[in-house]
Amino acid sequence: MSAVPAPESGPDAGAVWHYGDPFGEQRAAADGAVVVDRSHRAVLTLTGGERRSWLHTISSQHVSDLADGTVVQNLSLDGQGRVEDHWVQSQLDGVTVLDTEPWRGEPLLTFLRKMIFWADVVVEPAELAVLSLLGPALSAPAVLSALGVDALPAPWTAVGLAEGGFLRGTFPGEYDLVVPRSAVDGWKRKLTGAGVLPAGVWAYEAHRVAALRPRLGVDTDERTIPHEVGWIGGPGEGAVHLDKGCYRGQETVARVHNLGKPPRMLVLLQLDGSGDRPSTGDPLTAGGRTVGRLGTVVDHVDDGPIGLGLVKRGIPADTELSTGGEVTVAAVIDPDSVAADDHVGAGRIAVERLRGAGR
Repeated sequence: MSAVPAPESGPDAGAVWHYGDPFGEQRAAADGAVVVDRSHRAVLTLTGGERRSWLHTISSQHVSDLADGTVVQNLSLDGQGRVEDHWVQSQLDGVTVLDTEPWRGEPLLTFLRKMIFWADVVVEPAELAVLSLLGPALSAPAVLSALGVDALPAPWTAVGLAEGGFLRGTFPGEYDLVVPRSAVDGWKRKLTGAGVLPAGVWAYEAHRVAALRPRLGVDTDERTIPHEVGWIGGPGEGAVHLDKGCYRGQETVARVHNLGKPPRMLVLLQLDGSGDRPSTGDPLTAGGRTVGRLGTVVDHVDDGPIGLGLVKRGIPADTELSTGGEVTVAAVIDPDSVAADDHVGAGRIAVERLRGAGR
């Protein structure tokens, strides 16, 4: 197999885009089992007795008493509640491991170290790599034997591996090996020997987009707040715990949740595939007016060209959209991706009651 590198201009520069059959790799991820080398992700470790309570005060997730073997998503927000960093956080054997986008490793390391002050915390870059596993055949006995486990971990849990590193479950049907970089090739050999096919990040991105999962800096911009992209909620698929306080950006999170609606929403788009593909960051327009921005664009084995869009909340799903930028193509919102707009926060209910009492 010949490894085709990911586009140098894209977020996965340095990774393998595919091995010659991108749609076959996607089909294997849906029906069999694949391993995707995502070792270009940046990994940090936190040690020290106060690492959990310290991180709790500067991030959006409730992690002060995170149990051993727990995995969560977490965010760092600015003072206006806008997303600056997103990472996956794994707690195992007295060490907290964070992995994030390749280009955010150094900025996140700098930020965390700047916030330590007198806490008993040490933050270091880690020589760990992320290998993602997708597909229903991962539970086959040969694969479990190769992984050295009796069963796959439950979603949002992690188990240690005898050879170092750990195996974690994240989203349904998705798992990550987080292992020493020096062991990556050996793990690939073991997995392929057990029938797991190698796949490039194209297959992973197609899987992610179809599942309506945003990616920092690709499907978000400098104005994104967590509510817009589905990052609200406690441990598990959410990244913001609504029952904790004392972190930067908390006021915006609480205000939007209790009183208002986020200005934008993340949707799945079906794109016209008859010509060239538009680019991430291109505007999305309706009737000549900009109504959003285009995020990830990828060709899917079943759905064709698809993308994620961050569009004005409340825009009807049948609105005729088109992309701006150098390439103009028609875009259609998948109606199943539009979240129900029926949440009424406690603050809004209280306001309406006061108004009613004053009549």
